Amino acid sequence: MAKSIKIDGRVIGENSPPYIIAELSANHNGDIERAFKILEMAKRSGADAIKLQTYTQDTITIQSDRPEFLIKGGLWDGKTLYDLYAQAHMPWDWHKPLFDKAKELDITIFSSPFDNTAVDLLEDLNAPAYKIASFEAIDLPLIKYVAQTHKPMIISTGMADAEEIAEAIETARSNGCEDLVVLHCVSGYPAPAQDYNLRTLQDMARKYDVLVGLSDHTIENVTAISAVSLGACLVEKHVTLDRQGGGPDDSFSLEEPELAQLCRDSKIAWQALGQVNYERKESEKGNAIFRRSLYVVKDIAQGELISSLNVKSIRPGYGLAPKYLEQVIGKPVKQALKKGTALSFDHLKMEL
Repeated sequence: MAKSIKIDGRVIGENSPPYIIAELSANHNGDIERAFKILEMAKRSGADAIKLQTYTQDTITIQSDRPEFLIKGGLWDGKTLYDLYAQAHMPWDWHKPLFDKAKELDITIFSSPFDNTAVDLLEDLNAPAYKIASFEAIDLPLIKYVAQTHKPMIISTGMADAEEIAEAIETARSNGCEDLVVLHCVSGYPAPAQDYNLRTLQDMARKYDVLVGLSDHTIENVTAISAVSLGACLVEKHVTLDRQGGGPDDSFSLEEPELAQLCRDSKIAWQALGQVNYERKESEKGNAIFRRSLYVVKDIAQGELISSLNVKSIRPGYGLAPKYLEQVIGKPVKQALKKGTALSFDHLKMEL
C-alpha cells in the first residue's frame, strides 16, 4: 500500500492531516451563484477540496413512469429518478466557471463522473482527481475508464459487499490507478451513526492494502472525527449554505460553522494520534518535580532509624523515588535531618 498519495500537490496519508472534501452535490439548488457561495464557504471553513457531481438526467437514467423508476420513501418519495436528477444535476456549462472560481479561491476542485462523457468533460478541465460514488462502485467499466486517466481516484463503498469492493479496487489498479483511497460509507440520507461500524476502516486497510477514509452522511461531526482516530486520512461531507434550503441534499449537509468545526477538530484528532511514544513530553516536563518522593516528615536525630513515622512519600519530587521506601526503612541516618528534607541515599548508613 502506498503510504500516501497527492491530489493537486496536497499529500494525503496517515502522516498528513486529514484531507477534508466539501461535497457540493445538488445543494446549488439550480443557482450557480449559490454554487459560487458554497465554494467560498468551503474555502473560509478550511476544507481542502470542493467536489461536484457530473451527470445529467439522461446520462444517469431514462424517463419512465414504470414502478421501478419511482422512489418510494425517504427524502425523495414519489419522484421518478429522471425528475430527481433533472432537478439535482449541475449543468455542464457551469463546470468551467466553477473550476475557474476554485482556482481564484485557491481551493482544489474535482468531481464524481457518472459516465464516460462526464470523464471526458472533466479531463478537458484538467480535473486533478476523480471520485467514484457509492452507487457507481459496481460500474466496473466506468472505474476502468477513470483509472485509465492515471489520476488519483477515490472510491466510496456504500452498499458494496467485500467482494464488490475487491472488484472495484482490482479494476482501478489493473487499469493504471496507482493513487487510490477507499472510503467506508453508509448510503443512507441521513445515516445513523450506529450503522457506520467504524472498526471496518482498519479491517478495510488491512484486507485491501489501501489508504482509507470516510464518506459521512450523519448529521453531525462525531462519526467523522472518530474515523480519523481509527486511521481515516480523508473525510467527505455534504455541505450547504442552509440546511433548510429545500434542496435534495440540504437537510443532511453541514452548514458553515459545522464544516469549520470539522476541519478544525479532525486535525486536532489527527495530531492527538501522533506516534508510539513513552518519553516524557515537553508539555509535562515542568510538572515532573511535583510527583511524589521520599521526604523527612518529622525531625530525625543522628543515628536514629528511618521509619514510616518520620519518612513518607509526598509531593514534591526532589527526594528518592517512592519505590525505595521499603529499602530505606530501618536504616540509620548519618546526621540529624530536619522535617522537610528531601531524602537521599547520602543521608543513610546502608549497603546498596
